[in-house]
Amino acid sequence: MRTYRILLIIASLFLHDFGYCQQKNYIKWVDPFIGTERMGHTFPGATVPFGAVQLSPDTDTVPFSINGKYNRDVYKYCAGYQYTDSTIVGFSHTHFSGTGHSDLGDILVMPTIGKLKLNPGIASNTQTGYRSKFSHSDEHAEPNYYKVKLMDYSILAELTTTARVGLHRYTFPESDSAHIIIDLVHGIYNYPDKNVWTFVRVENDTLITGYRQTSGWARTRTVYFAIAFSKPFKSFGIVNGEKLLYKGFWRKFDQNSNFPENAGRQIRCHFDFSTKANEQILLKVAISPVSTAGAIENLTAETPNWNFEAIKQEGQKLWNNELGKIDIATLDERDMINFYTSMYHAFLSPTIYMDVNRQYRGLDQNIHIASNFDNYTTFSLWDTYRALHPLFNIVQPKRNIDMINSMLAHYSQSVHHMLPIWSHYANENWCMIGYHAVSVIADAAVKGNDGFNLNLALEASVQSAQNEWYDGLGYYTKLGYVPEDKSSSSVSKTLEYAYDDWCIAQLAKKLNRMDVYKDFSNRSLNFQNVFDSSIQFMRPRLSDGSFKTNFDVLSTHGQGFIEGNSWNYSLYVPHNPEVLVSMHGGKKQFESYLDSLFHMYLPDKYFAETEDITRDGLIGNYVHGNEPSHHVAYLYLWTDSPWKTQQTVRNICSRMYNPTPDGLSGNDDCGQMSAWFIFSALGFYPVAPASASYAIGSPLVTKATIKLDNGKTFTISTQNQSANNVYIQKILLNGKPYNSNFINHIDIVNGGELTFIMGSKPKIQKKKLKK
Repeated sequence: MRTYRILLIIASLFLHDFGYCQQKNYIKWVDPFIGTERMGHTFPGATVPFGAVQLSPDTDTVPFSINGKYNRDVYKYCAGYQYTDSTIVGFSHTHFSGTGHSDLGDILVMPTIGKLKLNPGIASNTQTGYRSKFSHSDEHAEPNYYKVKLMDYSILAELTTTARVGLHRYTFPESDSAHIIIDLVHGIYNYPDKNVWTFVRVENDTLITGYRQTSGWARTRTVYFAIAFSKPFKSFGIVNGEKLLYKGFWRKFDQNSNFPENAGRQIRCHFDFSTKANEQILLKVAISPVSTAGAIENLTAETPNWNFEAIKQEGQKLWNNELGKIDIATLDERDMINFYTSMYHAFLSPTIYMDVNRQYRGLDQNIHIASNFDNYTTFSLWDTYRALHPLFNIVQPKRNIDMINSMLAHYSQSVHHMLPIWSHYANENWCMIGYHAVSVIADAAVKGNDGFNLNLALEASVQSAQNEWYDGLGYYTKLGYVPEDKSSSSVSKTLEYAYDDWCIAQLAKKLNRMDVYKDFSNRSLNFQNVFDSSIQFMRPRLSDGSFKTNFDVLSTHGQGFIEGNSWNYSLYVPHNPEVLVSMHGGKKQFESYLDSLFHMYLPDKYFAETEDITRDGLIGNYVHGNEPSHHVAYLYLWTDSPWKTQQTVRNICSRMYNPTPDGLSGNDDCGQMSAWFIFSALGFYPVAPASASYAIGSPLVTKATIKLDNGKTFTISTQNQSANNVYIQKILLNGKPYNSNFINHIDIVNGGELTFIMGSKPKIQKKKLKK
């Protein structure tokens, strides 16, 4: 039995040390810089797996709007960091990874020396503010560790974390005017009046507390904090930058200098020191969703000392344990880097959302106690139901149960009686479409990972699917489709509601609620109501029953779809491919459709106005960077040419994932893009979550061992593996011939070995292998 340890050597972007060692160190294959630039929006800072604190450099202060109009450049800064930037404005404690919209960026900290500046200034001239130039040659990132040299101040900044505390270590030059600035105005996707209120108080000369409430993607989000300094500050200021008409009787005091509290919407603080050459000052920044007392308790419990190296190593041990849940070998080390970087991305969120005493702020804005589960937030469900949560059912089953219990708590606190759509920090932001929490719930239940109240889960799922006020759902239940003249993105909504309804039916079947099963099975066939057989595409219908005229099957905008065109979305029937094939006229015609999708040319005009799609993110008209197409490569299994799935999956793995800063073909979307790669590299994929089977593709690994929570292992091994040998010649399950294009979940969790014999030419099957 091998043991696993952390090496302090990391696969950084510029210096990869990939020498093999006797003891496996998964972290050495992870590169936090991968996917930071193109539309990956991944932050390269410090965090532990699923940590509430995700501490990272922010490289600019791009506003959400300019002159009242949306600023397209802000989209690049969803995670706060852009690899092409040359300045850092500071280090904030909360980030999203790979989202297409954003928020957060709380509690920005920046060390400086010299003249005090409380404005970040502009990137073209760092002397206008407190920001600093930096170079990638002076930058280094590992899981739970980040360091960079701030060139303007000759300060070395180092970051590490626990689940709820960010630990900063700043090495200063000699100075009588050293400062640590805490900017509570800063945020991601900022705009005027986003800060609702901020309060800060100085408890003593090494401890401050406070909170910040913002109204953004989450409109009632409050973050409480406690900040401890390793060295007493000699002076301080809490400055409110607002021009106030009414100042009350606080106006009798000079609140900007050494006054121990302040409140307002534009609060920035400075804490002043004298430093010797190479003197280190450390900060602990704890956050809480409940109170400053909760933040202090988190700080004391998780960082009882100032041992930076010990905290860093403990966090890296957590990462090594999580990354070690799947142990792989590959022919090409870039595949190894891509795989473990994908594992890293997949375990960044959802994020823990409760204090160490188990208190958290609920959707009703009251304080709750997570007595029998760990409470999570950051549910990007339109993305993550597809592969991330199915991955968790294999490698994070207990955590996935906790996430479902968090969703059920959300339901119980919701005045709308809805499961979460896209939720974070005790808020529902209603982003995207569908009610895909039901997919996550049903997938876990069907696969036997059912450590939650199944009856409550069915109640919540049915209730969420019957809220007629929600996003065209009333029309859907009455007409069998969402009409485009009543609710935009109508075809996407109809298709996704139909899939979700099928998920509810599977959950009802498990509970022997055949009345519910029948109703929602019938609803799950509604995808047929938006199929125009005359053109063989899904097409928006109007409330009078007619199809929309002036319809372009290649266009994404204004055609009834979201993040996809009709060419791609017409294949979104993951729960019933058999009927979809028949709607297209049979296997031969359906195969031709798929071939055309992957080989046609899509003119630039169809993606020029789409923020997250570029030419190199396309394979024909197939858009891997947008999630509605993630199952499509596997649909060849429902034709007489399953080998085309094998060919196409390996092509996507090669072209859409690279160990470079622009290594992703679209937003990672809280781990969904990465989860697709993990599954596909292993050789199978959950085409329809809430089904107990996975579609078999073409494994990229030479060997992979999945370490299951039940103590068993499931091993995938390949023979004759190579870049050219992408076609499966034969499959063995536990040494016996396996004649199916699908593998069941029970075969995985029971442990065993799946062996693929690979070859360079397709093995043509005379008839489709069945489930």
